[in-house]
Amino acid sequence: MRRRLLLALVAVALALALVPVASAGEVVVGIDRTRVSTSLGRSFSFTTTVANRGTGPTGTLVAHLNILSLKPGLYVDPEDWSSDRTHYLHPIPPGGSRAVRWRVKAVNGGSLAAYVTVVPQSGAGTPATSRALRFDATSRKTLNSGGVLPIALGVPGGIALLALAVRVQRRRRGRRVRIRVV
Repeated sequence: MRRRLLLALVAVALALALVPVASAGEVVVGIDRTRVSTSLGRSFSFTTTVANRGTGPTGTLVAHLNILSLKPGLYVDPEDWSSDRTHYLHPIPPGGSRAVRWRVKAVNGGSLAAYVTVVPQSGAGTPATSRALRFDATSRKTLNSGGVLPIALGVPGGIALLALAVRVQRRRRGRRVRIRVV
């Protein structure tokens, strides 16, 4: 009984080993656009399509979003741009494809690019990469960025008014001032 079970397991393992699996070179990553204009703080989205051009199914794939500056001197932290930068894709049958939607929020102004790289979950093989999505994020000049102006002016102003009130009270009472905190 054990021998038959062992032989059956070996036969299944050999059959699975002989099933052709698409190599990373047969996986193609397409992108729905190549240029976007946006401004600082705005969100935009785009879609990539991961297609299997091979004769066998792919294994599980990992698609990852990357963002970089096209000009020196601008630091880009991709985690600030998108909180959902990695997608795990189930195997894709021969001739099949999977669409992946990416949502990005511009946190730096400048000339930037985004691209998606797909690798087998096993880590073996050559990555497949989409074309670059070029985008220019224009900076907005604003005096009240994030609504902090009332606090930035109010706190120091309030402290100055309190100091002035204490000074006036000291002059009125001959420098003997009691301050009660309520």
